[in-house]
Amino acid sequence: MEAVVKLTERILAGDQRAIARGISIVESESAEAAVLVSQLFSRAGKARVIGVTGAPGVGKSTLVDALATEWRREGFGVGIIAVDPTSPFSGGAILGDRIRMQAHAGDAGVYVRSMATRGHLGGLSHATGDAIVILDAAGKDVVLIETVGVGQGEIEIARTADTSIVVTVPGAGDDIQALKAGIMEIGDIFVVNKSDRDGADRTVADIEGMLALKAHEDVDWHPPVLKTQATTGDNVMELLRTVRRLEAKQEDSVDRRRERLRSRLYDILRRRFREHVESRTELMLAVDGAVERMIDSGLDPYTAAEEILARVLKESRDS
Repeated sequence: MEAVVKLTERILAGDQRAIARGISIVESESAEAAVLVSQLFSRAGKARVIGVTGAPGVGKSTLVDALATEWRREGFGVGIIAVDPTSPFSGGAILGDRIRMQAHAGDAGVYVRSMATRGHLGGLSHATGDAIVILDAAGKDVVLIETVGVGQGEIEIARTADTSIVVTVPGAGDDIQALKAGIMEIGDIFVVNKSDRDGADRTVADIEGMLALKAHEDVDWHPPVLKTQATTGDNVMELLRTVRRLEAKQEDSVDRRRERLRSRLYDILRRRFREHVESRTELMLAVDGAVERMIDSGLDPYTAAEEILARVLKESRDS
Protein backbone atom coordinates (compact mmCIF):
# COMPACT_ATOMS: atom_id res chain seq x y z
CA MET A 1 0.00 0.00 0.00
CA GLU A 2 2.83 2.41 0.86
CA ALA A 3 4.38 1.84 -2.57
CA VAL A 4 1.05 2.68 -4.26
CA VAL A 5 0.72 5.88 -2.20
CA LYS A 6 4.21 6.98 -3.27
CA LEU A 7 3.43 6.10 -6.89
CA THR A 8 0.21 8.11 -6.66
CA GLU A 9 2.13 11.17 -5.48
CA ARG A 10 4.57 10.87 -8.38
CA ILE A 11 1.75 10.47 -10.90
CA LEU A 12 0.00 13.57 -9.53
CA ALA A 13 3.29 15.42 -10.01
CA GLY A 14 3.31 14.39 -13.68
CA ASP A 15 6.30 12.05 -13.45
CA GLN A 16 6.50 10.22 -16.81
CA ARG A 17 8.07 7.09 -15.32
CA ALA A 18 5.36 6.93 -12.66
CA ILE A 19 2.66 7.29 -15.31
CA ALA A 20 4.23 4.39 -17.23
CA ARG A 21 4.37 2.25 -14.08
CA GLY A 22 0.78 3.11 -13.20
CA ILE A 23 -0.55 2.12 -16.61
CA SER A 24 1.43 -1.14 -16.46
CA ILE A 25 -0.25 -1.88 -13.12
CA VAL A 26 -3.78 -1.30 -14.43
CA GLU A 27 -3.01 -3.39 -17.51
CA SER A 28 -2.01 -6.27 -15.25
CA GLU A 29 -5.42 -6.00 -13.50
CA SER A 30 -3.75 -6.79 -10.18
CA ALA A 31 -5.11 -5.87 -6.75
CA GLU A 32 -2.83 -2.81 -6.83
CA ALA A 33 -4.74 -1.49 -9.85
CA ALA A 34 -7.98 -0.94 -7.94
CA VAL A 35 -6.12 0.78 -5.09
CA LEU A 36 -4.21 3.04 -7.49
CA VAL A 37 -7.33 4.12 -9.39
CA SER A 38 -9.24 4.73 -6.16
CA GLN A 39 -6.40 7.03 -5.02
CA LEU A 40 -6.41 8.99 -8.28
CA PHE A 41 -10.07 9.06 -9.28
CA SER A 42 -11.07 12.15 -7.28
CA ARG A 43 -8.19 14.08 -8.87
CA ALA A 44 -9.31 13.21 -12.41
CA GLY A 45 -12.29 14.40 -14.45
CA LYS A 46 -10.76 17.53 -15.98
CA ALA A 47 -9.17 16.25 -19.20
CA ARG A 48 -11.03 16.19 -22.50
CA VAL A 49 -11.10 12.65 -23.92
CA ILE A 50 -11.02 12.47 -27.72
CA GLY A 51 -11.52 9.14 -29.49
CA VAL A 52 -10.19 8.56 -33.01
CA THR A 53 -11.48 5.47 -34.77
CA GLY A 54 -11.70 3.98 -38.26
CA ALA A 55 -10.44 1.10 -40.36
CA PRO A 56 -6.72 0.24 -40.59
CA GLY A 57 -4.78 2.34 -43.07
CA VAL A 58 -6.84 5.52 -42.93
CA GLY A 59 -4.09 7.46 -41.18
CA LYS A 60 -5.41 7.55 -37.62
CA SER A 61 -1.95 7.60 -36.04
CA THR A 62 -0.76 10.45 -38.28
CA LEU A 63 -3.91 12.42 -37.55
CA VAL A 64 -3.55 11.88 -33.79
CA ASP A 65 0.10 12.96 -34.05
CA ALA A 66 -0.92 16.14 -35.94
CA LEU A 67 -3.64 16.99 -33.41
CA ALA A 68 -1.21 16.46 -30.53
CA THR A 69 1.27 18.80 -32.22
CA GLU A 70 -1.34 21.57 -32.46
CA TRP A 71 -2.40 21.18 -28.82
CA ARG A 72 1.24 21.27 -27.71
CA ARG A 73 1.82 24.49 -29.65
CA GLU A 74 -0.84 26.03 -27.45
CA GLY A 75 0.80 24.71 -24.28
CA PHE A 76 -1.64 21.92 -23.44
CA GLY A 77 -0.48 18.65 -21.91
CA VAL A 78 -1.42 15.66 -24.07
CA GLY A 79 -1.78 11.97 -23.33
CA ILE A 80 -2.08 9.49 -26.19
CA ILE A 81 -3.34 5.93 -25.81
CA ALA A 82 -2.87 3.87 -28.98
CA VAL A 83 -4.85 0.65 -28.61
CA ASP A 84 -3.24 -2.00 -30.76
CA PRO A 85 -3.93 -5.64 -31.68
CA THR A 86 -2.63 -8.18 -29.20
CA SER A 87 0.38 -10.30 -30.05
CA PRO A 88 -0.62 -14.00 -29.96
CA PHE A 89 2.79 -14.78 -28.44
CA SER A 90 3.49 -12.14 -25.80
CA GLY A 91 0.00 -10.77 -25.16
CA GLY A 92 1.38 -7.28 -25.71
CA ALA A 93 0.63 -4.65 -28.33
CA ILE A 94 1.97 -5.57 -31.78
CA LEU A 95 2.62 -2.00 -32.94
CA GLY A 96 4.88 0.30 -30.92
CA ASP A 97 3.91 3.81 -29.91
CA ARG A 98 7.46 5.11 -30.23
CA ILE A 99 7.57 3.93 -33.86
CA ARG A 100 4.49 5.92 -34.80
CA MET A 101 4.83 8.94 -32.52
CA GLN A 102 8.59 9.60 -32.59
CA ALA A 103 8.11 13.36 -33.02
CA HIS A 104 6.91 13.57 -29.38
CA ALA A 105 9.43 11.17 -27.84
CA GLY A 106 11.47 13.97 -26.24
CA ASP A 107 8.52 16.15 -25.19
CA ALA A 108 7.73 15.90 -21.48
CA GLY A 109 4.33 17.46 -22.17
CA VAL A 110 3.25 14.42 -24.18
CA TYR A 111 2.86 10.90 -22.90
CA VAL A 112 2.31 8.17 -25.51
CA ARG A 113 1.40 4.59 -24.68
CA SER A 114 0.46 1.56 -26.75
CA MET A 115 -2.02 -0.76 -25.05
CA ALA A 116 -3.01 -4.23 -26.22
CA THR A 117 -6.68 -5.17 -26.62
CA ARG A 118 -5.91 -8.55 -24.99
CA GLY A 119 -8.81 -10.05 -26.89
CA HIS A 120 -11.30 -7.44 -25.71
CA LEU A 121 -13.95 -6.63 -28.31
CA GLY A 122 -15.07 -3.10 -29.07
CA GLY A 123 -11.77 -1.64 -30.21
CA LEU A 124 -10.49 -0.77 -26.73
CA SER A 125 -8.57 -2.46 -23.94
CA HIS A 126 -10.15 -3.31 -20.57
CA ALA A 127 -7.58 -1.04 -18.94
CA THR A 128 -8.18 1.97 -21.21
CA GLY A 129 -10.59 3.61 -18.76
CA ASP A 130 -8.11 3.29 -15.90
CA ALA A 131 -5.28 4.63 -18.09
CA ILE A 132 -7.44 7.69 -18.83
CA VAL A 133 -7.84 8.28 -15.08
CA ILE A 134 -4.06 8.12 -14.62
CA LEU A 135 -3.29 10.55 -17.46
CA ASP A 136 -6.07 12.88 -16.34
CA ALA A 137 -4.86 12.91 -12.73
CA ALA A 138 -1.29 13.46 -13.98
CA GLY A 139 -2.40 16.79 -15.40
CA LYS A 140 -2.91 16.03 -19.08
CA ASP A 141 -5.41 18.49 -20.54
CA VAL A 142 -6.31 16.27 -23.49
CA VAL A 143 -6.29 12.48 -23.76
CA LEU A 144 -6.39 11.11 -27.31
CA ILE A 145 -7.44 7.49 -27.78
CA GLU A 146 -6.65 5.81 -31.08
CA THR A 147 -8.62 2.59 -31.37
CA VAL A 148 -7.41 -0.68 -32.79
CA GLY A 149 -9.15 -0.15 -36.13
CA VAL A 150 -10.98 -3.42 -36.70
CA GLY A 151 -14.25 -2.12 -38.15
CA GLN A 152 -17.75 -1.50 -36.90
CA GLY A 153 -17.25 -3.20 -33.53
CA GLU A 154 -15.52 -0.07 -32.21
CA ILE A 155 -18.68 1.56 -30.89
CA GLU A 156 -17.25 1.31 -27.36
CA ILE A 157 -15.29 4.48 -28.06
CA ALA A 158 -18.57 6.44 -27.87
CA ARG A 159 -18.99 5.28 -24.26
CA THR A 160 -15.43 6.26 -23.38
CA ALA A 161 -14.68 9.56 -25.13
CA ASP A 162 -16.22 13.03 -24.86
CA THR A 163 -15.81 13.41 -28.63
CA SER A 164 -15.62 10.59 -31.19
CA ILE A 165 -13.87 11.22 -34.51
CA VAL A 166 -14.45 8.67 -37.28
CA VAL A 167 -11.76 8.62 -39.97
CA THR A 168 -11.95 7.20 -43.48
CA VAL A 169 -10.19 7.80 -46.83
CA PRO A 170 -11.31 8.40 -50.42
CA GLY A 171 -12.15 5.32 -52.41
CA ALA A 172 -12.81 3.15 -49.37
CA GLY A 173 -16.12 1.86 -50.66
CA ASP A 174 -16.29 -1.13 -48.34
CA ASP A 175 -15.44 1.04 -45.35
CA ILE A 176 -18.21 3.50 -46.22
CA GLN A 177 -20.65 0.60 -46.43
CA ALA A 178 -19.45 -0.60 -43.03
CA LEU A 179 -20.19 2.83 -41.60
CA LYS A 180 -23.87 2.22 -42.32
CA ALA A 181 -23.85 -0.83 -40.09
CA GLY A 182 -22.66 0.74 -36.85
CA ILE A 183 -19.89 3.32 -36.70
CA MET A 184 -22.22 5.86 -38.26
CA GLU A 185 -24.06 5.97 -34.96
CA ILE A 186 -21.07 6.95 -32.86
CA GLY A 187 -19.34 9.69 -34.81
CA ASP A 188 -19.49 13.27 -33.55
CA ILE A 189 -17.14 14.35 -36.34
CA PHE A 190 -16.29 12.53 -39.58
CA VAL A 191 -12.93 13.01 -41.29
CA VAL A 192 -11.97 12.07 -44.85
CA ASN A 193 -8.19 11.87 -44.51
CA LYS A 194 -5.69 11.66 -47.39
CA SER A 195 -7.97 14.12 -49.17
CA ASP A 196 -5.43 14.71 -51.94
CA ARG A 197 -6.56 11.40 -53.42
CA ASP A 198 -9.15 11.20 -56.17
CA GLY A 199 -12.71 10.79 -54.94
CA ALA A 200 -12.40 12.80 -51.71
CA ASP A 201 -15.39 15.01 -52.52
CA ARG A 202 -17.46 11.97 -53.47
CA THR A 203 -16.61 10.29 -50.17
CA VAL A 204 -17.64 13.42 -48.27
CA ALA A 205 -20.92 13.50 -50.20
CA ASP A 206 -21.55 9.80 -49.49
CA ILE A 207 -21.08 10.29 -45.74
CA GLU A 208 -23.19 13.43 -45.69
CA GLY A 209 -25.91 11.55 -47.56
CA MET A 210 -25.93 8.78 -44.94
CA LEU A 211 -25.94 11.33 -42.13
CA ALA A 212 -28.97 13.02 -43.70
CA LEU A 213 -30.87 9.73 -43.39
CA LYS A 214 -29.90 9.25 -39.75
CA ALA A 215 -32.05 10.55 -36.90
CA HIS A 216 -29.89 12.60 -34.55
CA GLU A 217 -30.55 12.55 -30.82
CA ASP A 218 -28.90 15.95 -30.55
CA VAL A 219 -30.82 18.36 -32.76
CA ASP A 220 -28.27 21.11 -32.08
CA TRP A 221 -25.28 19.19 -33.44
CA HIS A 222 -25.22 17.70 -36.92
CA PRO A 223 -21.94 15.75 -37.33
CA PRO A 224 -19.73 17.63 -39.80
CA VAL A 225 -17.62 15.92 -42.46
CA LEU A 226 -14.13 17.39 -42.90
CA LYS A 227 -11.30 16.73 -45.33
CA THR A 228 -7.72 16.53 -44.00
CA GLN A 229 -4.21 15.62 -45.05
CA ALA A 230 -2.64 14.62 -41.78
CA THR A 231 0.83 14.14 -43.28
CA THR A 232 1.00 17.81 -44.28
CA GLY A 233 -1.24 19.19 -41.53
CA ASP A 234 -3.73 20.46 -44.08
CA ASN A 235 -7.05 21.35 -42.40
CA VAL A 236 -5.98 19.85 -39.05
CA MET A 237 -6.59 23.22 -37.38
CA GLU A 238 -10.13 23.25 -38.79
CA LEU A 239 -10.66 19.82 -37.23
CA LEU A 240 -9.34 21.17 -33.92
CA ARG A 241 -11.69 24.17 -34.12
CA THR A 242 -14.59 21.80 -34.78
CA VAL A 243 -13.66 19.71 -31.74
CA ARG A 244 -13.65 22.89 -29.66
CA ARG A 245 -17.05 23.95 -30.94
CA LEU A 246 -18.44 20.64 -29.79
CA GLU A 247 -16.60 20.95 -26.46
CA ALA A 248 -18.16 24.37 -25.88
CA LYS A 249 -21.58 22.93 -26.59
CA GLN A 250 -20.99 20.03 -24.17
CA GLU A 251 -19.44 22.17 -21.43
CA ASP A 252 -22.59 22.62 -19.36
CA SER A 253 -23.79 19.03 -19.80
CA VAL A 254 -22.86 16.16 -17.50
CA ASP A 255 -24.92 13.57 -19.41
CA ARG A 256 -22.00 12.20 -21.42
CA ARG A 257 -19.75 11.91 -18.36
CA ARG A 258 -22.59 10.19 -16.50
CA GLU A 259 -22.98 7.64 -19.29
CA ARG A 260 -19.21 7.14 -19.46
CA LEU A 261 -19.10 6.36 -15.75
CA ARG A 262 -22.16 4.10 -15.95
CA SER A 263 -20.60 2.14 -18.81
CA ARG A 264 -17.31 1.82 -16.89
CA LEU A 265 -19.12 0.60 -13.78
CA TYR A 266 -21.06 -2.02 -15.73
CA ASP A 267 -17.83 -3.20 -17.35
CA ILE A 268 -16.17 -3.63 -13.95
CA LEU A 269 -19.23 -5.41 -12.53
CA ARG A 270 -19.26 -7.87 -15.44
CA ARG A 271 -15.58 -8.61 -15.00
CA ARG A 272 -15.86 -8.94 -11.22
CA PHE A 273 -18.81 -11.33 -11.51
CA ARG A 274 -16.96 -13.53 -13.98
CA GLU A 275 -13.82 -13.47 -11.81
CA HIS A 276 -15.92 -14.45 -8.80
CA VAL A 277 -17.44 -17.42 -10.63
CA GLU A 278 -14.10 -18.57 -12.00
CA SER A 279 -12.47 -18.36 -8.57
CA ARG A 280 -14.99 -20.73 -6.95
CA THR A 281 -14.57 -24.43 -7.69
CA GLU A 282 -18.20 -25.27 -6.95
CA LEU A 283 -19.45 -22.53 -9.27
CA MET A 284 -17.15 -23.65 -12.09
CA LEU A 285 -18.47 -27.19 -11.61
CA ALA A 286 -21.99 -25.76 -11.89
CA VAL A 287 -21.00 -24.01 -15.14
CA ASP A 288 -19.50 -27.21 -16.55
CA GLY A 289 -22.59 -29.15 -15.49
CA ALA A 290 -24.87 -26.59 -17.12
CA VAL A 291 -22.92 -26.84 -20.38
CA GLU A 292 -23.31 -30.63 -20.38
CA ARG A 293 -27.05 -30.32 -19.73
CA MET A 294 -27.32 -27.83 -22.59
CA ILE A 295 -25.75 -30.46 -24.85
CA ASP A 296 -27.50 -33.56 -23.49
CA SER A 297 -30.94 -32.41 -22.42
CA GLY A 298 -31.52 -29.16 -24.28
CA LEU A 299 -31.24 -26.87 -21.26
CA ASP A 300 -31.43 -23.33 -22.61
CA PRO A 301 -28.60 -20.86 -21.75
CA TYR A 302 -30.93 -18.35 -20.07
CA THR A 303 -32.22 -20.93 -17.59
CA ALA A 304 -28.65 -22.13 -17.02
CA ALA A 305 -27.51 -18.58 -16.30
CA GLU A 306 -30.42 -18.02 -13.89
CA GLU A 307 -29.52 -21.20 -12.00
CA ILE A 308 -25.88 -20.11 -11.64
CA LEU A 309 -26.87 -16.58 -10.60
CA ALA A 310 -29.23 -18.07 -7.99
CA ARG A 311 -26.32 -20.11 -6.57
CA VAL A 312 -24.12 -16.99 -6.41
CA LEU A 313 -26.85 -15.05 -4.60
CA LYS A 314 -27.50 -17.90 -2.16
CA GLU A 315 -23.78 -18.17 -1.45
CA SER A 316 -23.70 -14.44 -0.77
CA ARG A 317 -26.68 -14.61 1.63
CA ASP A 318 -25.26 -17.62 3.48
CA SER A 319 -21.91 -15.92 3.97
